[in-house]
Amino acid sequence: MTKPPTSQTSQFWHLSTDALCTRLGCSLQGLSTHQAAERLDRFGPNSDAPPRIEGAARAILRRLLEPLSLILLVAGIVSMLTGDDIGGLIIVLILALSIGLDTVQEGHAVRAAEVLRRSVALKAEVRRDGAFREIEVDRVVPGDLLRVRAGDIIPADALVVESTAFTAGEAALTGEPYPVPKRAGAASDPDDTANALFRGAVAQTGEAIALVVRTGRDTVFGAAASALAETQAPSPFERDLREFGLVIARATLALVLVVLTVRVVFGREVLDSLLFAVALAVGLTPELLPMITTVTLSRGALRMAGRKVIVKRLAAIHDLGAMTVLCTDKTGTLTSAEITLARSIDAEGKERARAAQLGAIAASLGGDRGALDAALVAGRPDAAQGWTLAGRQAFDFSRRLGSVLATGPEGALLIVKGAPEAVLSLCTMDESARDAALARVHDFAGEGLRTIAIASRIWNGALREVETEDEIDLVFEGFCAFADPPKPTAASAIARLAARGISLKILSGDDPVVVKRLAGLVGLNPERVLSGADVAALSDEALAVQVRSIDAFGRLAPDQKSRIVKALQAGGEVVGFLGDGINDAPALKVADVGLSVDGATGVAQAAADMILLASDLEVVADGVEEGRRTFANILKYVRMGASSNFGNMLSMAAASLALPFLPMLATQILLNNLLYDLSELGIPFDRVSARATAQPQVWSMSRLVRFAAIMGPLSSVFDALTFLALLYLFKASPEEFRTAWFVESMATQILVIFIIRTNGRPWRDRPDPALAMSSLTALLVAMVLPFTPIGAWFGFVAPPPVVMAAIALLVVVYLACAELLKPFAIRKD
Repeated sequence: MTKPPTSQTSQFWHLSTDALCTRLGCSLQGLSTHQAAERLDRFGPNSDAPPRIEGAARAILRRLLEPLSLILLVAGIVSMLTGDDIGGLIIVLILALSIGLDTVQEGHAVRAAEVLRRSVALKAEVRRDGAFREIEVDRVVPGDLLRVRAGDIIPADALVVESTAFTAGEAALTGEPYPVPKRAGAASDPDDTANALFRGAVAQTGEAIALVVRTGRDTVFGAAASALAETQAPSPFERDLREFGLVIARATLALVLVVLTVRVVFGREVLDSLLFAVALAVGLTPELLPMITTVTLSRGALRMAGRKVIVKRLAAIHDLGAMTVLCTDKTGTLTSAEITLARSIDAEGKERARAAQLGAIAASLGGDRGALDAALVAGRPDAAQGWTLAGRQAFDFSRRLGSVLATGPEGALLIVKGAPEAVLSLCTMDESARDAALARVHDFAGEGLRTIAIASRIWNGALREVETEDEIDLVFEGFCAFADPPKPTAASAIARLAARGISLKILSGDDPVVVKRLAGLVGLNPERVLSGADVAALSDEALAVQVRSIDAFGRLAPDQKSRIVKALQAGGEVVGFLGDGINDAPALKVADVGLSVDGATGVAQAAADMILLASDLEVVADGVEEGRRTFANILKYVRMGASSNFGNMLSMAAASLALPFLPMLATQILLNNLLYDLSELGIPFDRVSARATAQPQVWSMSRLVRFAAIMGPLSSVFDALTFLALLYLFKASPEEFRTAWFVESMATQILVIFIIRTNGRPWRDRPDPALAMSSLTALLVAMVLPFTPIGAWFGFVAPPPVVMAAIALLVVVYLACAELLKPFAIRKD
């Protein structure tokens, strides 16, 4: 299959019809059936690349090969092989549940490409063998002569050859909210695409005949589909979790090998040493992390649903909380995508309602009911009362104006509205007045406003249909200016995001002038706006520098939006993208977290990780807070494992090398681990302070290592004090030693959660009752168990009261020291 000639036709709207026919090897008479069949074989069907579908088995295997999953799987299997069937089965079931939920949640990229393909027209009308006929849209080829009418979805990128009052809606492709007039003829400037049709746009009015230039994956629309079919890179949360799993794997393997080797070299019992080493490995493994993560993220998803955010990918909740830059499209997100009447001025430039009043009469009685007519009627809904239509001249796209003859309170009145240059040329006014009026149009354009002129004259003859010759000697009434205004909450929501450490950037396909005005209205820096041409001229390195200081970008192609997102990511930012159009799909795919809205195209919704049921940045701000709360609770579990649990396992390993007996039996270690895990079941339900959600939450391995380096050894110090007291002060037997240390290790591991769960003082930031209950219940079981008959099954004996009192004192001092050292352990870099 030959690649279509995109290198020669990348900006085909700059070429003449004859030049394009020469390059495509065709004529304006269309193709024959034989020629079309040959081109179909050479260029391929007018469709997108089929997505690479990952089966359920492959998806499960990919997740199972993650370091943390492998650690848990091995720990579970070894536990069952060494006699702990229940503990091993629990670990394997937790792992299976976590992988199953993740597999079900994902796969949305495949659905996105499928929705994209289905949204394109199924039939197309082309000229074959000298006559127009309908064919399957995937059989359209470069060189076909295409005919499109109002309501059709344009099936390919094409150059307009003929047009009659033809406009196309390109909002989903470019972000331009206004219907775009399309006409034959050369482009007036590099950004002028008025002579080009693009696949996926919708014909709004009229009819056009166009020469097909690009099909399938080589169209702008096809590029979006190809991007969605690509494999998505791991999210920041997934990358961090993988890195954490590798650290745990290395630490566990090193500790187990050292303990096992040294004990065997010193002549200790091989089987006991092996069982002890396996128990240490299980104790070091954060087997509840997948469950804690999944439950916490799922609860976060439920809470976010209550805040009008639907979560499609659970890991995206964390990524939303870690987000440092939010890129957003303009239309439908910052603005309402509804054209409104912004200003009505008279011929002198003063605010007067007359121009809007007459414009609304013309729009109500004989308008074409386009976006501007609808805005005029909405702005002056009662304007046409008392007026009757007597005649009209339909809007002519070649003359760029239309007129209405109406009778009413002012008698018979001819009202003309249209493009300022066209209407002003028909008015009786001198050159200086006309130049001054056009200068006002230029000023409006600088403010991002679209302008039409209104003119009129008293009708003196008989009432009849309006002719072109009647549109003379007009009185210039003034201008009506239109805007796609920002949403009322946009500025306050951007300020709220900024206060939480998130900067916002506008990435729009609309005119840079319009984007600049919007940036100023919503509180961003409007001093400089980069256009698509500016972005194309920059290298990746130069773009990465520019995006740091520029808040607004205009006239961007879909691939340029994704390129800007990648440039921000290259600078270390966690990037979110909020968009609602087909042109936003590639950027939604490459962003760390993709956000779409309820009214967006199906493509954008399917490409996104989250869907906002309310198209409002305030909802994003609420979602960010929820994402940070969710991550804060996951971090509590990780910190617990990095503090007392790691310290206790390290102490146990050291004691096994120094003592003539095992400091704790393998079954006692596994029981310790089980009770410790049960104590943490309330973490997903815990409260999170406002201080913890004030700034982006990023999983920093360096901070985690520092936390473990301070809190882990602290735990080991108190373990060593416990050893010395039991051996030399109380002369404890091996059974009493194991029992007392079991009680001490359980107390320190469980109670420290109330210290490290908050950055503030624990008595000021109280835990959720669910966490308090799970922790204290597990602690109570650990304290009571040695004094029951069941304790004997695990090799426990009842310690003397004086030993229990000494342990209680050590635990209190340990908790006090943990509170004192906590600020150093959790401080930011």
